[in-house]
Amino acid sequence: MAQHKGAEHHKQAAEHHEKAAQHHREAAKHHEAGNHEQAGHHAHVAHGHHLQATHHAEEAAKHHTSEHSVKA
Repeated sequence: MAQHKGAEHHKQAAEHHEKAAQHHREAAKHHEAGNHEQAGHHAHVAHGHHLQATHHAEEAAKHHTSEHSVKA
């Protein structure tokens, strides 16, 4: 069975949310250690993963809408 396009977007969104969480944890560790440059780096990467997750969530919603929207 072929992978459903919407399902793939949901999986990608989840993966990026998990990566963002990992980078936020790393940012916290570096911040607590006073290494603000590394904390900033990980926070910035976490934000990038957040943006990717949001993109995939939006694509999943668009796919769902195109498949299930009531035709006018």
